[in-house]
Amino acid sequence: MSKAKLEGPKPEMGFFKTLAIALICAGFVRSFFFEPFHIPSGSMKPNLLIGDYIFVAKYSYGYSRYSFPFGFDLFAERFWQKNKPQRGDVAVFRLPSNPDINYIKRVIGLPGDRVQVSDGVLYVNEQKIEKIADESFSDIDSGIEIPIRKFLEIFPSGKKITTLDQLKTPQDNTGIYEVPEGHYFMMGDNRDNSQDSRFLDHVGYVPEENFVGRATIIFFSAAKPIWQFWQWPNSIRFERILNKIN
Repeated sequence: MSKAKLEGPKPEMGFFKTLAIALICAGFVRSFFFEPFHIPSGSMKPNLLIGDYIFVAKYSYGYSRYSFPFGFDLFAERFWQKNKPQRGDVAVFRLPSNPDINYIKRVIGLPGDRVQVSDGVLYVNEQKIEKIADESFSDIDSGIEIPIRKFLEIFPSGKKITTLDQLKTPQDNTGIYEVPEGHYFMMGDNRDNSQDSRFLDHVGYVPEENFVGRATIIFFSAAKPIWQFWQWPNSIRFERILNKIN
């Protein structure tokens, strides 16, 4: 007489297996679609503030080794690239002098362009970029409110960006930068407080393969560190959340 084989309910998926699947899915999204970044400095003021959390579209310019965790050198060049960086894009890239560091700046010069700053005015291919005074921006330094001159720059394409110009610095008068093929010239919108392509020894011309993606949207913003959740009622900048990055 045979005994019927009793089957109980199938065991639920284990915690570690669930965690592994979640991490794989998160890594896939982070590598191919969107990656979150935190803004740690004021170099992109007034458009990006310290404490902004943004999403960067990884698919904007195709993919390179820097699109993936750890930056494994598996690819000789970008692939699945439908679009190239455009003048005026806000983009995250790996610092050429130290690829372990991410920078965020605005694309100003394309391959083959000639870029110069003269008396604080930007020139691209000897064409002056229109610069119009646009009231002021209130910054906070050690609890003290400081007004900074704000300008609207208008590119020949019609692209308009807001910049800050606070002081007279050596970077307000530069030589002519000739952007090599396959490279880009990047600048911060906070022109007097941005270490960018004007500093050739530190940033310089950015190779196309170093681009991580284009900054698209602010998904969170707080004046205090995000882990200080008890400060959220007074520190969260609700008016910035879900703002598109121009």
